[in-house]
Amino acid sequence: MQDDTILHVKNLQVSFDTEGGTIQAVDGVNFELKKGQTLGIVGESGSGKSVTSLSVMRLIPRPPGRISGGEILFNSPTRGVIDLVQTSTPEMRHIRGNEISMIFQEPMTSLNPVFTCGAQVMEAIMLHQKIDQESAKKLTLDLFEQVQLPRPEDIFYSYPHQISGGQKQRVMIAMAMSCKPSVLIADEPTTALDVTVQKTILQLMDKLRRETNMAIVFITHDLGVIAEIADYVLVMYKGKVVEQGTVLEIFENPKHPYTKGLLACRPRVDIRLKVLPTVTSFMEEDENGELIEIEKSFEEVMNAAVQTRQEYLMRQVELADSKPLLEVKFLKKYFPVSRGLFGNVKKWVRAVDQITFNVFEGECLGLVGESGCGKTTLGRTLIRLLDPDGGEIRYDGLDITKLNEREMRNIRKDLQIIFQDPYSSLNPRITIGNAILEPMQVHKMYSSEKERKEKVYELLERVGLERSHYNRYPHEFSGGQRQRVCIARALSVRPRLVICDESVSALDVSVQAQVLNLLNELRREYNLTYIFISHDLSVVKFMADRMMVMNQGLVEEMGYSESVYNNPQEEYTKKLIASIPRGELGDIRAALEARGSAVN
Repeated sequence: MQDDTILHVKNLQVSFDTEGGTIQAVDGVNFELKKGQTLGIVGESGSGKSVTSLSVMRLIPRPPGRISGGEILFNSPTRGVIDLVQTSTPEMRHIRGNEISMIFQEPMTSLNPVFTCGAQVMEAIMLHQKIDQESAKKLTLDLFEQVQLPRPEDIFYSYPHQISGGQKQRVMIAMAMSCKPSVLIADEPTTALDVTVQKTILQLMDKLRRETNMAIVFITHDLGVIAEIADYVLVMYKGKVVEQGTVLEIFENPKHPYTKGLLACRPRVDIRLKVLPTVTSFMEEDENGELIEIEKSFEEVMNAAVQTRQEYLMRQVELADSKPLLEVKFLKKYFPVSRGLFGNVKKWVRAVDQITFNVFEGECLGLVGESGCGKTTLGRTLIRLLDPDGGEIRYDGLDITKLNEREMRNIRKDLQIIFQDPYSSLNPRITIGNAILEPMQVHKMYSSEKERKEKVYELLERVGLERSHYNRYPHEFSGGQRQRVCIARALSVRPRLVICDESVSALDVSVQAQVLNLLNELRREYNLTYIFISHDLSVVKFMADRMMVMNQGLVEEMGYSESVYNNPQEEYTKKLIASIPRGELGDIRAALEARGSAVN
């Protein structure tokens, strides 16, 4: 290994033994990581990127998993060059966390809920650095300041559930940085975060890299994020590296059809698309599973997806002729956060504060804002999953705030919601066919069980699943497929208004593109009306006819999506737009220069 190389992975093979045979999760992966370099590994779920990183940490569960071949050479500051595949378990325990650290995707599941945040970081420090409790506490508070946590002393004594997702991720970064590792592996660390929090986290990680000359392996499915932080990029597909190069080479001249697909399926902010290209727009698999490139250039695919100015104006005329399906006036929803000695409320959170707006029939209204702005509370209040504290909600002229539970049940089927996490939305003990069938039974739709079952089959096929999937359970599907099941269930009662609450935020960009295209097709086919809630302004811009920006329970700005994006009036909206990772060549060059990387 060269002196400036910290990690060299050679022909890595990782296998998993299952009842159906051996699965090759990682198949011949090779890469080098230099000191102070950020390596981006990108690909969809199942591509092998996380398994590759877990192999470096020697965290592959045995059984059923095993590193079946290859070398992972690590240039240890204390031990010299060693092969991590052959390293003993006690020695690996010293390296893990001390010289190679990892930030996992979901900080809530990575932090122990019964210990305070400070205690957990202190434990890691005392384990590896052999210092006393008082010194460990001081170092923890210094780290909390370094990762820009507000009120470090308060968060030190807070439990994970008492702080936000962005703050939990900062705690995880502080823990990973506590022993000043040579290599930091970040596995999807910003996937479910707001764009503003995501930008702060990316800037923080790069700042720590510069200050300590630490190498970073950054794993994500989003090439837009890779453009912000990486120097060199590996693109993985089904356990293999299909393309690699500098970040500028990958974005400026992608060679592999899979890379082209990943680049194309991100919602664009510079142009308006009527449909999102997907990976299948560029490639398909033959009978042997080999990739075949479709004879279409990147430009041809993108040009076919662009919405013309005339189509955009015609859509506005359609909306102008529509009647309001939902009229909201001075809606309020407050939550008590502190009470006095006798139970009287001393402080309220105004989650939704005197909000007024209309939603037109057949429209998609985008609701955007950071976590805690009130958008999810508003969505749930609109369909009476939460009872409002004041104001009116008129659905088709009827004020549903005045209806009792029995009266509300009669129109409940018209108002449906698709939640963020499809797995927790489905009962793991009920087959997906029965999950879709159940709402039809509750609302006594159709004349017989046979007819209802036939409708379930039709819905499964309509959302891109198969009839044979009827008797399968939720755990047998991928995240994107489970979200399709939730969409089918929402459509099973023929609703008029569907609230999509962060329904694609945790999906791969390619699966996200498929689900967004499906939602648009269904809206046109069934004349559905959507309220589309998201923290991702680029996704909302693609989906929504009009956009409503929320902040601290209030409406900051509202208007046609193009107008709000191209000419934002409020500083808060400008901040959200500025935080979107664009992946444009000019931005990449500027980011490379700021990081001190060589620009080819």
